[in-house]
Amino acid sequence: MYVVDRVSRVDKYLMEEMGISRSLVQKMIDSSYVLVNDYPVKCSYKLKINDVIRVLDGYQEDTQIEEEDIDLDIVYEDEYLLVVNKPSGMVVHPAPGNYHGTLVNALMYHCNSLSGVNGVVRPGIVHRIDKDTSGLLVVAKNDMVHEDLARQIGEKRVTREYLALVDGVIMEDTATIDAPIGRDTQNRKKMCVTDVNSKDAITHIRVLERYEKATLITCRLETGRTHQIRVHMSYIHHPVVNDPIYGKRKMDDVQFGQMLHAKKLGFVHPVSKKYLEFEVDAPRQFYEILKKYQN
Repeated sequence: MYVVDRVSRVDKYLMEEMGISRSLVQKMIDSSYVLVNDYPVKCSYKLKINDVIRVLDGYQEDTQIEEEDIDLDIVYEDEYLLVVNKPSGMVVHPAPGNYHGTLVNALMYHCNSLSGVNGVVRPGIVHRIDKDTSGLLVVAKNDMVHEDLARQIGEKRVTREYLALVDGVIMEDTATIDAPIGRDTQNRKKMCVTDVNSKDAITHIRVLERYEKATLITCRLETGRTHQIRVHMSYIHHPVVNDPIYGKRKMDDVQFGQMLHAKKLGFVHPVSKKYLEFEVDAPRQFYEILKKYQN
């Protein structure tokens, strides 16, 4: 859902907000997958401030999402859900330009059933992590499990802890960043700390080690906004190392994404009602880069 913050044609607005081509947006509008104030509109419709746009799930651009035999690092699995350790560089679900090689393609091959709450393009996906962030994700095999897990996330009852290497030396041992996050009006593909059309965002950080030019920290999410840790760390002038969007610089000699790893995930199992918690180490490349800062 989008609450309109500027006057624009609806197709142009969604192109900028969603980061997809204008032609794809126009096809979605023509197929009535876009509603403005709960009514279908034409591509030329002029938006007004505070109009509400809803993009319906399920649109496919004549593309069948295919199952693919891709190795998965499965940390836990039962008949209701599974927990996966996603590698850095893997996109979570298909989107324009990324219809193959995603986590969803692999899950469709591995699982007989996945939840359909988020539509046919995102089966089973309860929450996401960025393409170049590695680590833990929980995947639902049916709608009941999906809805229960999503409710736990919304009620802030899910443990999500990340390992991050950030630029500069953080002097405080612990800190809480409480700053709302919304779309960057200057660059619609970025998020930023803002009071305009934003949502509350809270990140708790703890210092593990300090180096001459960087700090190794853990980040515990209280909320789960898009790019939350990356935006918050940039906001306090300690961006995640090797972050191509919010960082100070990208390492030219390193074929690896931002130094951010979803290391711990805990939740109450929707069926057994037992609390489950999982933890995985960061990938080898993470520690190879870390050594450069330790020396």
